[in-house]
Amino acid sequence: MGAMSEPATRSLVVAALQLPLGSPDEAENIAAVATLVEQAAAQGAQVILPPELFSGPYFCTVEEEALFALARPMAEHPAVVAMQALAGKLKVAIPTSFFERDGHHYYNTLAMIGPDGAIVGIYRKSHIPDGPGYEEKYYFRPGNSGFKVWDVFGARIGVGVCWDQWYPECARAMALMGAEVLFYPTAIGSEPYDAGLDTSRMWRRAMQGHAVSNCMPVIAANRIGAETMPGGVAQSFYGHSFITDEWGDLVAEYGASESGVLTATLDLSRAATHRAGMGFFRDRRPQLYGRLCEDG
Repeated sequence: MGAMSEPATRSLVVAALQLPLGSPDEAENIAAVATLVEQAAAQGAQVILPPELFSGPYFCTVEEEALFALARPMAEHPAVVAMQALAGKLKVAIPTSFFERDGHHYYNTLAMIGPDGAIVGIYRKSHIPDGPGYEEKYYFRPGNSGFKVWDVFGARIGVGVCWDQWYPECARAMALMGAEVLFYPTAIGSEPYDAGLDTSRMWRRAMQGHAVSNCMPVIAANRIGAETMPGGVAQSFYGHSFITDEWGDLVAEYGASESGVLTATLDLSRAATHRAGMGFFRDRRPQLYGRLCEDG
């Protein structure tokens, strides 16, 4: 009987982008992201994650009906068009967050752009926050796409958007759909109702928990810098973008002020072995989880 052969190693090179996005000039913000996408691709990144709603300042600090004009259909949105061109040119995948108008409906949407520049599919943000400084329910309808996963570069990835990242159900749903890596584009920072509250540590820990309990890497990209919409509250976005391995350990991270590209090579074969060994999916008891599907 011959010796057992070692399984082929699978890896994925990922990148998270962190930068200020407060310019009122949409083209300027998109160009700044494009520059970092090119840098990430030059470093070998295959899947490159920009922050949430990167084409302009985070406008949800104020309720102003004129700002609905920022939304466009996916095929016309300049952020999507620009990232499609870059993805096709650089042969990379770019999960692209944008403000979508679909008829009379408005969504916080992510277009999954593949390495040929085509849109593989969309995900519409499921969890919509509503609080001081984050008044998203005024602008966004709750997503109707359901959670999504996509196959890129021989890996299956899941993408949640910002507030989704706080929900273990979102991460677990994507994992049960076969995701091996989770990505979260984000816009988060100060809390206007409490100047002393810094959520950056718990924000990270929530996602590191998803990495641990699903035994898979997690990537989060956040903006930085101070922004104030006319008539809105001042927000200071705290960065702290990061990449974890399947144990939730940070393998690349930024603080509150750096602009640039975080990259890491993820060992998907090792993660799959650990995931099987931990038994989290073997030992699930979904018949006991009915309470999770009830309101209240």
